[in-house]
Amino acid sequence: MTNTNFADQPQDQPASSDRSSQPIVLPQNTTRAEQLNSLLTQIMENFSVSDAEGPLADEIEAFLTLQNHLTVRRHGDTVVASTDFGKPSRVILAGHIDTVPVIDNFPPRWLEPGDPLIREDIAKAHPNERVLWGRGATDMKASDAVMLYLAAVLDGRTVQSDPKVDLTYVFYDHEEVVAEKNGLRKVVETHPDWIQGDFAIIGEPTSCGIEGGCNGTIRFDVITHGVAAHSARAWMGENAIHKAAEILNRLNAYEPATVNVDGLDYREGLNATLISGGKGTNVIPDECRVHVNYRFAPDKSLAEAKALMMGADAGAELGNGEHVATGGVFEGYGIEMKDESSSARPGLNAPLAQDLVRLVKERTGHDPLAKLGWTDVARFSQLGIPAVNLGAGDPLLAHKHDEQVPESDLTLMADLLTSWLV
Repeated sequence: MTNTNFADQPQDQPASSDRSSQPIVLPQNTTRAEQLNSLLTQIMENFSVSDAEGPLADEIEAFLTLQNHLTVRRHGDTVVASTDFGKPSRVILAGHIDTVPVIDNFPPRWLEPGDPLIREDIAKAHPNERVLWGRGATDMKASDAVMLYLAAVLDGRTVQSDPKVDLTYVFYDHEEVVAEKNGLRKVVETHPDWIQGDFAIIGEPTSCGIEGGCNGTIRFDVITHGVAAHSARAWMGENAIHKAAEILNRLNAYEPATVNVDGLDYREGLNATLISGGKGTNVIPDECRVHVNYRFAPDKSLAEAKALMMGADAGAELGNGEHVATGGVFEGYGIEMKDESSSARPGLNAPLAQDLVRLVKERTGHDPLAKLGWTDVARFSQLGIPAVNLGAGDPLLAHKHDEQVPESDLTLMADLLTSWLV
């Protein structure tokens, strides 16, 4: 649910994650809860840090191909499966299969009630309940497991399994890294006919509530330049790191706005996330870069967000090097764009969305909230497809070392979507 450079960090695949001879199987003659738990266990046992999604994509493709009611296609490590029941509308259910790097939290473990690894907040909210702990539990393999379950059981053979809409399931790679690697983006560009529909759900963790739209994000370096010199004769040089102090002052002075868009409150943010400079311990640095991330509300376009940071005519675009900010927060400094993704409005006005909002409110008591992080609802929004985030797991646990999901989240998400779809 972020766009960072995790894939640039090498991740060795633990030997215990090798499932090459163990295809995903949906257990038969057992309860729905046990089926969901089994599916989640199987995909959690796959090491799928960004750039290592291939084996899991293979297993998902094989599983979906066994479902005779689905047409299955694959582009890279993104798998798309669709029904063709002749329904009047189509819903897209999408989930990414990559995770951020592991932090001593792989392979996964089922925790019995009372296990000290269960977080206190999870234990309080879900007493006497098992919890699956490990990388990707909430972000977002729990939702992937539910979608695989629905792909298998909503086969149109009975009244109980016949959805009122056609369905497209998308399991895609490289969501957790820079946008240019995103598997959903690549499929949209290469095979736009695969990604068509009237409404979409991204299974990002929301504790099975609805989070509408998303903030946009831009990442860029703010650059200062100096003159290198020996630090014993510093007056012969010009210290680029010292010049960066004003950049930090501007960041500290920034007051993040909360913007209401279509009834939901989106909190913005502007932060330095990396800083680099210098070539030696006795050399006056001739360059310093402060890496900045601006998260902007969906009342703004990408162009408007960039204008606020660097002026409307700075000319800084992805891949075109350094330009001088002509206005905005960082006026006068060098700017080099690194990544950008549009925001998305809530998308709650569509009839299918309103039906889902009513159902979630009835079952959980929860009203829709704003999605503050960036998600691929923005990509659907650009296609003109209303989309929301709805998934199993607490969004506050995404990427944490103690990432975990209670098993009842799986059944709740499956119940909600089945009731809404059938």
